[in-house]
Amino acid sequence: MGLESAFADEPAFVPYLAAGDPNYGDSLAYVEALAAGGADAIELGLPFSEPIAEGTTIQNAIVRSLEAGMTPERFFEFVADLDVDVPLVCMTYYNLIYQYGQAAGPRPFVARAAEVGIDGFVVPDLPAEEAGPLRAACDEFGLDLVFIVAPTTTAERLDRMREQVSGYVYVQARLGVTGARDDVGDATEESLARIADWDVPKAVGFGIKTGDHAERIVASGADGVIVGSALVDIVAEGYENDDPTDEVAGRLEALARELKAGALRGTQERPQPERT
Repeated sequence: MGLESAFADEPAFVPYLAAGDPNYGDSLAYVEALAAGGADAIELGLPFSEPIAEGTTIQNAIVRSLEAGMTPERFFEFVADLDVDVPLVCMTYYNLIYQYGQAAGPRPFVARAAEVGIDGFVVPDLPAEEAGPLRAACDEFGLDLVFIVAPTTTAERLDRMREQVSGYVYVQARLGVTGARDDVGDATEESLARIADWDVPKAVGFGIKTGDHAERIVASGADGVIVGSALVDIVAEGYENDDPTDEVAGRLEALARELKAGALRGTQERPQPERT
């Protein structure tokens, strides 16, 4: 399907959930609810025992998923079982990709991912300088490789990323680990300006949890918004309260609609070019 298709006509809403959180069946329903709520692409977390880029909210989601039995092969079954019609991104750590299959290296994992319908990868712990083998495997199987640009990313590393990125670039709105915030970072415009001439869509994440946040991010020039912790919070609350699956799914769908609507409003707030 290709990840750029998610950004083709309007600002994209890209939600994240950890696959298998809090269990396989509920997680399928929750991901499908996000698609029903207007997601243009979905990032699916493949849990890893040492998620260094994640805050407490997503770390807890990863623990729940692992305790429920999620593994790389179970993840692929999960993707195959999903009934959604949007591009899917596997967000995981390089050790799981590298160690999968009979031969070391990323190719077996990428081949299996392509087989079940994954469209691309986000790998937070893989430096651009070491991404060549994964980029080559993605090229072989027609998948995208998304990189995360932080406010502190050096110019040299940006050059390396630019050579290898495809699908979209994940722009980190602020420093730190993932997690919903009451306000969004003020580094967004500066970060977007640094990569303004990159020929891929720019999606901003970290800290976005309301439609107003999404509106502000798109108004500042982003091509889309990435939202994780605010959605994972809904899953966690439902799990802790033992709420019915359909009620939790309904809350996820409602927030998805709010976030997508906010992103669409943001296009109306962008400065319009002067007429000559």
